[in-house]
Amino acid sequence: MPRAYLDHAATSPMPEAVLSAYTEALRQLGNPASTHAHGQIASEQLEAARQSIGAVLGADPAMVTLTGGGTESINLALKGLFWAAQRAAKSAAGAGNSGSSGLSVPKPVVLIAAGEHHATIEAAEWLRDAQGAQLQVLPLDHEGVLQPSTLSEALEEFGPENIALLSFLLANNEVGSVQPARELAAIAKAAGVPVHIDAVSSLGQLSIDFRELGVAALSVSAHKIGGPVGVGALLIARNATIDPILHGGSQQRSRSGTQNVAGAVAFAAALRHAYGDSTEEFQRRITRLRALRDKLIAGVRSSVPEAVLRGAEPGIADEDPRLAGSAHFTFPGCQGDSLVFLLDAAGVSASVGSACRAGVAEVSHVLLAMGVPEDEAIGSLRFTLSADTDESEIDALLETLPDAVHRARAAGLS
Repeated sequence: MPRAYLDHAATSPMPEAVLSAYTEALRQLGNPASTHAHGQIASEQLEAARQSIGAVLGADPAMVTLTGGGTESINLALKGLFWAAQRAAKSAAGAGNSGSSGLSVPKPVVLIAAGEHHATIEAAEWLRDAQGAQLQVLPLDHEGVLQPSTLSEALEEFGPENIALLSFLLANNEVGSVQPARELAAIAKAAGVPVHIDAVSSLGQLSIDFRELGVAALSVSAHKIGGPVGVGALLIARNATIDPILHGGSQQRSRSGTQNVAGAVAFAAALRHAYGDSTEEFQRRITRLRALRDKLIAGVRSSVPEAVLRGAEPGIADEDPRLAGSAHFTFPGCQGDSLVFLLDAAGVSASVGSACRAGVAEVSHVLLAMGVPEDEAIGSLRFTLSADTDESEIDALLETLPDAVHRARAAGLS
């Protein structure tokens, strides 16, 4: 029997059309920075891919900086925005105190939402510990949402002039709750605070219009929608300043290094597959994905009535407050890791949360940030789908889940 794969938030399989585009591009010889014919052919492929990526995400090609994945993209955004803010503060202090020495420059504040991906959390903590940033974590509500009023209070408390940046997820990668991104971005923009959005987990499930959002930077990753692992992008607004992490070549804005032509081509192909050729085609895919998610949620609630759905309740169409392919439950009396093991043995792949923390024994920081008690949060299980998921995979889960829960409870929480 084929296995059921319900862990698309960890990585999603590569469709045939993407694989074909990828392997064909891998055959192309030439460094896109070279001036000879081979290099120029590679450069044309690269720029066509960059234009295609930008067109899907509402960005000009010049705004698309290709990276080695979502983690690099997030690190570049947070560190680059912070360093740029520090330089600007030192320059302003120097201009106002010419001839003085030992200037004391206020340490810019870094605002992040609680429950962020560990790439954001650990990059922000590094800025605090190694670069002198003042890190402030903004609380979430019980659904995992950063409320605009919470952001407004933080801006008033710290003063916009002291804040280097704000970073938050477009939708939570564990519980799937969609953030009020436009409202949050508008509040920060009105205060003059640069905003970075982590859209890695939202790619392929939410329409993304970078220009409309009006933020400084936005991170995406190819393998979440069936592209290659190790390929991502940071969209950077024209008026944003982001200091580079890597130096040596200046091939791209804010990033040096020979560009991955085949990866860019495959990323563009994966975006075309995920979003289709029209808004209507994308909506048809999302409607099917939402139906699969709702079937899974209803089935879990029916087969294991005590299971608790975490995050926002499902909605419809543009009013849906959670990702169309995400369902996250806690199961009382169970260890999440035990459930993953038992389901795996029965041929169903799921996860307790982010694959970036796989093998690390810890309670979900997202659930704790939502106020879920630790003894409940320990029994978490995340199911994530794609529009190409087959209904039989959900049927396989619902058939095996009750027994897995029963056996996990028998094993206990220790």
